[in-house]
Amino acid sequence: MLLQRRTIGRTAGLARSPAAAVTAAGSHSSLPALSWTPRRTLFNRRRRQERLSGRAIETLDIQRMSEQAVNYHRNRRIFLWSGAIAGVVSFVYTAWKLKLELEKGHKLDSNLPASDPLASPAAADRKVVIHDDQGREIVPTGNGTVPFFPRVLHLPAFTAPKSPALPSDKTSQPLVVPPTPDGSTTEYTLVGLGLRTVTFLNFQVYVVGYYVATSDIAALQNALVKKVNPLATTLVPSERDQLRAALLDPAESERTWDALLASGVPARSAFRVVPVRDTDFHHLRDGFVRAIQARAPEGAAMDDKFGEAVREFRTAFNRGSVPKQRELLLVRDEKGRLSIAYDGSGPGKKKASGREVIGVIEDERVSRTLWLNYLAGKKVASEPARTNIVEGIMGFVERPVGTVASQVLPVANANV
Repeated sequence: MLLQRRTIGRTAGLARSPAAAVTAAGSHSSLPALSWTPRRTLFNRRRRQERLSGRAIETLDIQRMSEQAVNYHRNRRIFLWSGAIAGVVSFVYTAWKLKLELEKGHKLDSNLPASDPLASPAAADRKVVIHDDQGREIVPTGNGTVPFFPRVLHLPAFTAPKSPALPSDKTSQPLVVPPTPDGSTTEYTLVGLGLRTVTFLNFQVYVVGYYVATSDIAALQNALVKKVNPLATTLVPSERDQLRAALLDPAESERTWDALLASGVPARSAFRVVPVRDTDFHHLRDGFVRAIQARAPEGAAMDDKFGEAVREFRTAFNRGSVPKQRELLLVRDEKGRLSIAYDGSGPGKKKASGREVIGVIEDERVSRTLWLNYLAGKKVASEPARTNIVEGIMGFVERPVGTVASQVLPVANANV
């Protein structure tokens, strides 16, 4: 029995495959057939996979994976910051190029096609008369929202008692004062117009036109002609160039217009403001008040009367919204009194209210500072308007003093 077990042990040790086991079992028919299956362990499986694939299995390197994650996020941040900086630079560059094109006088919102002869540079000295469907003379502005301004305005004498004292509640609506009911009107002639823009992107705000009472143009002609040549009644081209340079010079224009307005020349004039986008009275008021404070006469800041006049001006604008294409009039009379009239009627409004006076400011310095904000100084509310007004004045002074300037502004000069 012991010998039999040893034989089986030796046979099992020699038979490493099922076929060998069968052969061994056949030689000892009296013994049972045996087979051997190798045991599988974790290390045996790994060595078998290595032999099959021909390469070693990679182990996890936590430190290297952490470094890769850090590098990925750093490169991602650099890429995002580069894109943001490139976007800002391209935006600023585009805005700068647009500003240069606008300064060159290119019309970006013109109602005249490029093929129109009136849009050519040769039309700069051409006098054009345009009539609307009712036969009234109008002047193109070059703006699509407010395409035309009337050449002549017929305004009543906006006179009223001094504005009442400010109420304790600053949010209350100001008193609306109607114009005089006698029906008399004064004719005002358009001198020049232009578009007011804000920010370096030149966002369009409103079109403004400067009107002078037709019967007061002679006094303005005489004062400007005598400034250049005291013995002349009209100016030759070289003298007109001299006057043009003076009215466009920051310091000289300030002195000239301040002296004229202080002496009551022209006696009656008006600014017509028409928004090209929806706005409100508070927005317009803030712009006007900044102009008044920036150009206030010396010592006016300590003058209680001037301060009260500015508060009355603020109260007049304590109202609601101003839709586009609505008319706001700033009218200065022979005493320097400022009347503010608003016409709330317009396209899309069922009830036409017409012009109504919303405020009257007695202090002459308020209207004078507002007029200087458009006519003179280094920085004006609308440089296109100031330039166009000067060109309109050049058309006046080229005629003999005393003749009424009935011409219409050149279309090219009215571009906004």
